Amino acid sequence: MFNAIIEPLTIDFMQQALAMSVLLSISAAVLSCFLVLRGWALMGDAISHAVLPGIVLAYAAGIPIVIGAFIAGLICSLATGYLTENSRLKEDTVMGVVFSGMFGLGMVLFSALKIDFDLHTILFGNVLGVDWTDVWQSALIAALTVGLILAKRRDLLVLAFDPQHAKTIGLPVAWLHYGLLVLLSVVIVSGLKAVGITLIIALLIAPGAIAYLMTDRFDRMLIIACVVSSVASFTGVMVSFHLDSATAPTIVLVLIAFFLLAFLFAPRYGIVAGRLRRGSISEATE
Repeated sequence: MFNAIIEPLTIDFMQQALAMSVLLSISAAVLSCFLVLRGWALMGDAISHAVLPGIVLAYAAGIPIVIGAFIAGLICSLATGYLTENSRLKEDTVMGVVFSGMFGLGMVLFSALKIDFDLHTILFGNVLGVDWTDVWQSALIAALTVGLILAKRRDLLVLAFDPQHAKTIGLPVAWLHYGLLVLLSVVIVSGLKAVGITLIIALLIAPGAIAYLMTDRFDRMLIIACVVSSVASFTGVMVSFHLDSATAPTIVLVLIAFFLLAFLFAPRYGIVAGRLRRGSISEATE
């Protein structure tokens, strides 16, 4: 039975899928913490959908689709920031308008240009189809993302909690803001082949949400998010192999299961822990 469980570890394409999933989950988890604290959950969703027109145009022009996806994601980020700063609309409203518009544009271009690539793979990914080149690229992006985030984590933390204070004390708010958006675009593009533009949002939100329920300290939040995301990705790939299920959705389901466990049993903010505390307080006051 043990040999049957570890069988995927002996297969080359499963090794590639496991490595790709774990590396992508780490880079996404680090960003996830800032997205949750900054209230940018919709931003990841916005950029992931907004890359579609860039993919279509890049494919039609015969250039690597990751280049088109990155440019489209960058345009979405910059457009959202500009419209937010120069209108009375709230950021979540602007993001909804921008990403739905760009996603619609992508679908229209896909039909009009009669593109013959597999749209299903772009939307939902195919982590079992990655190769070692993709894995090494993901490793480079993970190292870049983690390195930059750790180097600037204190400044980004101030920006996340109090942008006005960050500006007052002289932090380069605009550079930090758009730099974070660029990193977000890079990570989303790196996950296109593995999990697609629809499911990458789970990797960008769930780990940070889980870690936020588990701790009040940011350094611990980063560690918890990375560990949870890595374990969920590894487990999801293994489970999908044995159940013969779609890999990316299985990873997402494992992440959601972890979130529900944290929601119920987190030491300080879980539902069960809260009820136990209220029960203890009630008994102490009687």
